[in-house]
Amino acid sequence: MFNSLKPKPCWLHKCLSTSAPSSRPHHYDLLLISSLKSAATHCSISHGRITHCLVIKSGFASNPFILNTLINMYAKCGFLQDAERLFSFSPNLDPVSYNIMISGYVKSGRFHEARSLFDQMPKKGCVSYTTMVMGFASKGYWREAIGIFKEMRYGGILPNEVTLASLISACSGFGGISICRMLHGLAVKVILDEFVIVSTNLLHMYCVCGSLKDGRDLFNQMLEKNVVSWNVMLNGYAKAGDVELARELFEKIPVKEKDVVSWGTMVDAYVQVDWLSEALTMFCAMLREGVEASDVMIVDLVSACARLIATLEGFQLHGRIVKAGFECYDFVQATIIHFYAACGRVDLAYLQFEVGVKDHLPSRNAVIAGYIRNGMIEQARLVFDEMAERDVSSWSSMIAGYAQSEQPNIALELFQEMVACGMQPNQITLASVFSAIASLGMLNEGRWAHEYVQNNCIPLNDNLSAAIIDMYAKCGSINAALEVFCQIREKASTVSPWNAMICGLAMHGDANLSLEIYSYLERRHHIKQNSITFIGVLTACCHAGLVELGEKYFKRMKNVYNIDPGIKHYGCMVDLLGRAGRLEEAEKMIMSMPMKADVVIWGTLLAACRTHGNVDIGERAAENLAKLEPCHGGGKVLLSNLYADAGRWEDVFSVRRAMQNQRVKKSPGYSGVLLVKAGIGDLIKRRTDDMTLAIGDGRLAVMASDFAMGQFRFLKRLLLVHGHLNYQHLGYVVLYNFYRNAVFVLMLFWYVPFFVVNLSLLNFLGALLKRKGENTR
Repeated sequence: MFNSLKPKPCWLHKCLSTSAPSSRPHHYDLLLISSLKSAATHCSISHGRITHCLVIKSGFASNPFILNTLINMYAKCGFLQDAERLFSFSPNLDPVSYNIMISGYVKSGRFHEARSLFDQMPKKGCVSYTTMVMGFASKGYWREAIGIFKEMRYGGILPNEVTLASLISACSGFGGISICRMLHGLAVKVILDEFVIVSTNLLHMYCVCGSLKDGRDLFNQMLEKNVVSWNVMLNGYAKAGDVELARELFEKIPVKEKDVVSWGTMVDAYVQVDWLSEALTMFCAMLREGVEASDVMIVDLVSACARLIATLEGFQLHGRIVKAGFECYDFVQATIIHFYAACGRVDLAYLQFEVGVKDHLPSRNAVIAGYIRNGMIEQARLVFDEMAERDVSSWSSMIAGYAQSEQPNIALELFQEMVACGMQPNQITLASVFSAIASLGMLNEGRWAHEYVQNNCIPLNDNLSAAIIDMYAKCGSINAALEVFCQIREKASTVSPWNAMICGLAMHGDANLSLEIYSYLERRHHIKQNSITFIGVLTACCHAGLVELGEKYFKRMKNVYNIDPGIKHYGCMVDLLGRAGRLEEAEKMIMSMPMKADVVIWGTLLAACRTHGNVDIGERAAENLAKLEPCHGGGKVLLSNLYADAGRWEDVFSVRRAMQNQRVKKSPGYSGVLLVKAGIGDLIKRRTDDMTLAIGDGRLAVMASDFAMGQFRFLKRLLLVHGHLNYQHLGYVVLYNFYRNAVFVLMLFWYVPFFVVNLSLLNFLGALLKRKGENTR
């Protein structure tokens, strides 16, 4: 604002250059100083050099004040070599000269030279220390800033408000509540706490450390508040998720003090808690007050509309974006494409892409992500193949899309192509790769991918760690999963790795260890549990038959952790109660569910009724199962078997007759073998030896000796991949059927040829004896 009131360099040059020595103004040196300051302000090195020539010509080069102004001009214009030359040849160096050079070094990032020159100063004052503290603090070198401040205190020099404010700013990024209070006490001790810059920085530090109570107390004690103070306190409430207190404080801010930051903070606070209507109301109120919205604020609102599938509100914001002229920004266009894709309007997303800048990489990535979100993997591949330039987000989206669309082989092929192109994958890419490997049960490939992560020093975040643990668990190597979990559990900040380990152990039937790990998780109060956590816990209880403990965790999920049970949680409880024979309670739980039971839950109850011989509940379960899927042959077969176990043969014939009339067929028993073979796919051809995993110890030789058994060797791993809870029992059933068939085959191969050979031999002997008899006659 005030820079426009300063004289421009060009005007000063005309005034100075046209002034003859005899006709110079009385304050000619002041004009030179003003010209040099103006050149420094506008970073005009050409005008600064011209003024420097006039300084030499007029004989003011030895003036200490003008010399310091010259050094300052060159330093601020970024010509430190010229500033160093003047500084080194100056006969009269004072603390101001040193401070100017130190400030120039610090602003250009040359901290070693700044520290060396600072140490050479014959006399250091408050300004010198403040310059060093400010410089190091502004660049994030908080240790150096604190060290210089300690030197200042040991030297007996009192800091000023700028020194202390800079130190507080440097400590905000790492300090805890104890450091906050220590600096607050220091400000009170040196009587600097009343300065608004010091109190505002202290307030910001309290909010960053999460101590809103101390921050609120300091805020209420502040004698003077500016717009920054209000915004800092408001942002503290918003970041903590306390929207009510933030709104209460916002209403107390004087109208003249509310700026775009204040309004934007409130809008962002509402968006963070998904209060979209309140955010839009606040946005409209801001526009009525004449405050122009920023592009970042509108993008946040559009992103919230995408997250909440608020199509109408998103349409209105798109119109506001077009009216404000923000649509030309690339990141705004990408956000609009993401919004339309999230709302299922892929046609509008692609239209936005067509009318925008097609060569913009984030926009293309947004289109690919939109297609994948809506299950249109082929269209996403077309856009991907047309891209002349691809980044890691492009590859990650496509790999994740194929992994999620049950095409893991293509996902792995695309990953190999990505690595061959020299593109470095990130954690998101590798998480999708491990997911694809897990769905295929490829343990050796999973080990290779894990080694790739380690050899390339890719940091393990929580999502990638969870993907690795899940891969090892689904590939049958639970010990490797435990090893990875033990390495990262102390560093984990979210529940994802814990969920992967708990569910993996439950999947393998190790309920005790799964529940033990969950007990460790409960002690870590900073990690928030979610619904997936309790799916693993309830599954573990189901495996171990711990009905009371399962009911306890089911209640704690709602009462303690405020997690609403989903259909999978109810399915686990029905399975748990059904295995324990408490079929009436299982049926009551199904009837009390807030959502409609699906085929899996009714099928679980029906299977439990068949196990425990409860015909009445089994009939009701079969009836509900038939309503959901009239052609569900498995349910009718279970009901038929239930009748057969109860000796009700007329009902058995009735069910079978109804299946024939409705043309409901049960797949033959051998289809399970075909499913195993189809589930592994071409891996049987490529990695048969490496993928071998025995279902039972001591049977490896038998399993590898027959072609049919080669189909079963993948059974345990495939059942793990698909989360089958009773894979061991099913595996032994399959083995029993195989051995029974194998014995029959061996009989065919040995006894039938033996019988044929013996019959032929008898016929031959008979013919021979007959000939001898004829010859005897």
